[in-house]
Amino acid sequence: MLARLSEVLFAETLRRYARNLTGDQTGWLAGARDPQIGKALTLLHQQPTYPWTLAELARETGLSRTVLSERFRHFLGEPPMTYLTRWRLRLGARALTTTSHSVTEIALDTGYESEAAFNRAFKREYGQPPARYRRGKTNATLAAAS
Repeated sequence: MLARLSEVLFAETLRRYARNLTGDQTGWLAGARDPQIGKALTLLHQQPTYPWTLAELARETGLSRTVLSERFRHFLGEPPMTYLTRWRLRLGARALTTTSHSVTEIALDTGYESEAAFNRAFKREYGQPPARYRRGKTNATLAAAS
């Protein structure tokens, strides 16, 4: 019961904080609070594997591509498609360390059309290929458990 109460308190604290954000504040919560940017974030998080284009995301949010890009960049510091790439790679990194799925499976599960494309993007973001990242995280976990 205490765990549930702490969850409720955390959620209420987050709601109050987001509600009191001023229009000039930026960041993920400020973006999520904005009706159109919040909708874009919801779509990207609910359907990260969907082959989103800026035009389609703009149409879904009711904004032009230019306005969507500008507002998204204002709140989150990067354009929507860059955000989506980072989100997919975070999901991939998590899957690498929490599942035994192959890199190919993870690539396809995170919206990449090929393992090679996932490998290139992953190495650009994390500085190492996915297999090495997985080995490093696994070894670190084993060392911490010892």
